[in-house]
Amino acid sequence: MSGPAFADDGYAETPGTEGNGNFKIGPDYRIDPDLTDQGNPKGKYFEFSMRLADSKIFRGDDSTLDPRKDVREQRKIFVYIPAAYKDGTEAPILVTHDGPSRLNLVRNALDNLTISKDPRRRLPAFIAIAVQNGGNDSKGSERGLEYDTMSDRFARFINDEVLPAVLNNAKIKAAYPNIAFTDNPWGKAAMGCSSGGAAALTMGWFRPDLFRRLITYSGTFVDQQDDYAAEESTYPLGAWEYHSSMKLIETEDKKPLRIFTHVSENDNRAKDPESTYHNWVMANERTAAALKAKGYDYRYVYSRATRHCDGRVFEQTLADTLVWMWRGYHAE
Repeated sequence: MSGPAFADDGYAETPGTEGNGNFKIGPDYRIDPDLTDQGNPKGKYFEFSMRLADSKIFRGDDSTLDPRKDVREQRKIFVYIPAAYKDGTEAPILVTHDGPSRLNLVRNALDNLTISKDPRRRLPAFIAIAVQNGGNDSKGSERGLEYDTMSDRFARFINDEVLPAVLNNAKIKAAYPNIAFTDNPWGKAAMGCSSGGAAALTMGWFRPDLFRRLITYSGTFVDQQDDYAAEESTYPLGAWEYHSSMKLIETEDKKPLRIFTHVSENDNRAKDPESTYHNWVMANERTAAALKAKGYDYRYVYSRATRHCDGRVFEQTLADTLVWMWRGYHAE
């Protein structure tokens, strides 16, 4: 079930429809200059670890875990605070999965676009928080448990444990004594690739009171939820249910979300060619169609001649994706 609705208290934004819809790119790719180091003022970078055993949500000892799949003892947290951030202001945030993931590109985008003279291509000074997964992959893994489970558990983990850990980190507090995050869910974004992409959508789907801007590349909207998960009774095909015969996106009430999705032409197509429930391209095409049918603000990119989580796609599109994702946001 979704959490309580956010009391917007008069907050409203009018992003318009620019950049919405379906797009195809490739087969030629280049890096966007806005994702390169242009010599602009740099922010501050921090790194620390969180022990899984100290967590109340993901301790690494769930009964569904396959003992043959390693679980990390600690997960690393990577934080970038852009030069444009002013200590004491309530910052918007972007949480990225499988940290550090594409944090290098996000950092360059922040350095370049928070000071852009073009108001249509300007980013707010959000704080980027890249969170390492709990280890291994797919069914029976800690990463799979965190990312592929259809529940609000991962959103709660980020909100209740990771964000306070960032705010209370000694080195971060020394540099920014009055650091704060916005409470406005429109100021909270999540981004991931593969199962991390599914996790981004799931965070907002189950907790739109916490996260509303969602970015998924090569999203694992397939049946990768653990077969022994308690959620199987409600969502037997895992994230496939967003677009399956259950049609969660189309049948549930429209949620206050802004959603970017992407799939590559060769996105895990050969991984399990005989299994309908593991067809990444079909899953993403149907997810985009469902978002369109329901009237969501969505942007869907199909990249030709590329593979799963292809770095060339990030290098060409991520600046545009971030600009589109944050369009309309303003400090309260």
